[in-house]
Amino acid sequence: MRIKSIVSESMQIQRAIALIKLGARLQVLESETDLSYERLLRLYKEVQGESPARGMLPFSTDWFMTWQPNIHSSLFLNMYEYLDKTSELEEIDGIIKAYEL
Repeated sequence: MRIKSIVSESMQIQRAIALIKLGARLQVLESETDLSYERLLRLYKEVQGESPARGMLPFSTDWFMTWQPNIHSSLFLNMYEYLDKTSELEEIDGIIKAYEL
């Protein structure tokens, strides 16, 4: 049986809440936190007031090449890379900070 630190679990929950508020899907939450799927689902419903959206994201390269907000993606990536080089944030926390900017 694995013993979880209350502080560590609290940080995981705060990280999940930040990601949910930024519009992250459950798959992202699962990959970036150690929280169970059931717990993430309950947390998502509590934060958003509704169940998470279902379905897959587009995977075609044509979708990415013709998608109008590509400039936002470029800005986001540059902000993330800057934060990654100049701070000691964990990777997912850098992503959250870059998205918030």
